[in-house]
Amino acid sequence: MGFFSINATDLKWINGSKDDPKDLCLHGHAIAVIGNRKLEYDATISATALYLLKSLTEDHIIYKDNQMLPCCGFSYIPNEKLDNVTILGSPNGIDWSIIHDGETVVLELEDGTKETVSIEEYTAEVFRFADMVEDFYCSCSPKILPEDKFERDGYIAFWNEWHRRRRQRMA
Repeated sequence: MGFFSINATDLKWINGSKDDPKDLCLHGHAIAVIGNRKLEYDATISATALYLLKSLTEDHIIYKDNQMLPCCGFSYIPNEKLDNVTILGSPNGIDWSIIHDGETVVLELEDGTKETVSIEEYTAEVFRFADMVEDFYCSCSPKILPEDKFERDGYIAFWNEWHRRRRQRMA
């Protein structure tokens, strides 16, 4: 079976601080290891974590939607029920495909390199990463939600989707 790990260092808010109650998007230096390939990028770590949680139940096709390690995720677009969010950002980042195949997940890089990982190992790694990100949020001051209803609803939908997906596949 193949290998997948993901981590982030230098977690911070866009202004470079370790705490900013007004900033809703966590940034940092992402390091993904797929097989023997190491991918590194200064990314919006909070978006990466949600994208990974989505990938537990949905395939992700490279460059079709978002990048797994996105440069930015500056706009949250909530659905009507506030249980799903679309994150918009720039087209910059690093991406790979995530395809479910029975009890495995196939990770395919831009150059066609493929790595097959058991769904159990993949899920455990995604949960570990998502929990690390949420722990960082929890260690900071409570967020001051935007006054604008659309922006506030986007952030609420982000966490509603996060928690639903995190509970959906308990390890």
